[in-house]
Amino acid sequence: MKLTRYGLDVLVVTLLIALGLIIGGLLIELPVVRWGMVILGLLLSAFTLYFFRDPERTLPAGADGRTVISPADGKVFLIHDVEDTEYHKGPAKLVAIFLSPLDVHVNRNPISGEVDHMVYHKGEFVPAFKDKSSEVNERTHIGIRGEHFRLMVKQIAGAVARRIVCPLQVGDPVKVGERFGMIKFGSRTDLILPPEMEILVKPGDRVVGGVTIISRMPS
Repeated sequence: MKLTRYGLDVLVVTLLIALGLIIGGLLIELPVVRWGMVILGLLLSAFTLYFFRDPERTLPAGADGRTVISPADGKVFLIHDVEDTEYHKGPAKLVAIFLSPLDVHVNRNPISGEVDHMVYHKGEFVPAFKDKSSEVNERTHIGIRGEHFRLMVKQIAGAVARRIVCPLQVGDPVKVGERFGMIKFGSRTDLILPPEMEILVKPGDRVVGGVTIISRMPS
């Protein structure tokens, strides 16, 4: 199982804590406490390794310069028209994806192009599944200019912790499907799309980062 490099800091610390629980438990004579600590350490190790997994993905057939690929694993929970005053400077479409702690949290580029907008916001701890979390939580806004259109990706932290990783900078070239960062623990990833885009998913759909086609620009 491949692990993401974006979570190595948390991974090392958590595994050391888990190892300490296991070793400490084995040194205790009282069986209930001993095995309780050992089991807790094993569960913590298993969950951490599972959370920071980073599977390989293959782009779907039909992906081209007019398609938008999902930037994250999770469930689509919001699709509606918005007024985007930051990037599109006018009407746009929002597709919001909620990531549970069991989803892969590595983000992938939804299109190929160049980063032409980058803003980081410190924020609060509103649960990621609430609509207002996109405006008040810690988040990174990444604008990408593609061959036929441009879009913005929002990495939005959830209620558990502020742990957004995004090494991109303005001017960087990006390739669709490639990894560009992650959001650690419960979180949300939004796409802000041009108003003319055809949306190919609906609320409740499960999507897979780097695989599911979210939207298409009409010819």
